[in-house]
Amino acid sequence: METSAPGKDRQERILDAVVELLSHGGISSVSMRAVAREAGVSLGLVNYHYADKASLIAAALRRVEEQDLAIVAPDPDLSPEERLRAALARVAAPEYLTTEYLSLRLQLWSLAQAHEDFEQINTEAQKRYRAGLAALIRAARPELSRGECARRAADIDVVQNGLWLTALLGLDRASVKRSVVRCEEIALRDD
Repeated sequence: METSAPGKDRQERILDAVVELLSHGGISSVSMRAVAREAGVSLGLVNYHYADKASLIAAALRRVEEQDLAIVAPDPDLSPEERLRAALARVAAPEYLTTEYLSLRLQLWSLAQAHEDFEQINTEAQKRYRAGLAALIRAARPELSRGECARRAADIDVVQNGLWLTALLGLDRASVKRSVVRCEEIALRDD
């Protein structure tokens, strides 16, 4: 039953399958059997690595969190302001504006209401993302207090989530660009 995919280990393929199933069919499309089939691995292997559907989805949520944190990872080759601008622009990168990714994002937001563990994972992920964004703002604008940087990061997060939701409803490149500029204005304003 197992098929090999060069460069990908079996656990990675399993998580890819969970993400794929979530993005196309939501939580109801995820089962141990469906994940095994999508990943091209045996059901026993899925059961070996993950106790149940909830642990599979939790692992996928943590994986998406890693991708989110990569958005705000500082590029050491850039100045602090350039790092911030690059991170803000990354949200509107083509790989984040696909129907598949945006559908996945919508499913992940809704998962927070489906299970207490998912809510906790989403909440902690959002806190870490905002902390990363606040750190970028603080590096670019060291005169701002930590509290002000955190407030600006929260405001930017709201705009970015709105950008993704709006893009899911119909991509409007001009609006996306204006949203990125608006995030820069929030982060770098003088008041």
